[in-house]
Amino acid sequence: MSKQMRKILTILSLVLIFSIAATSFGIAYAKGVRGLGLLGISFFFTMGTIVVLGQLIPAGILFSLMVKSFFSSLRKDGMPVRA
Repeated sequence: MSKQMRKILTILSLVLIFSIAATSFGIAYAKGVRGLGLLGISFFFTMGTIVVLGQLIPAGILFSLMVKSFFSSLRKDGMPVRA
């Protein structure tokens, strides 16, 4: 991976994390959490969102591959396989 591509991916990942953190900070503030608890709640929401995305993205990829393999085996224009 080139240095420029690594720099772009680093910036994009930081923007994603900061936008999730700002959103969770806003949600916690709107719900009435103030003071040091605001940092704890926003940290909890941010890390929870990142963990959920880290699990959902590979699961979505695997699910789409499974659906694709199921429907591609039902095609009629493929060559028949004889044992």
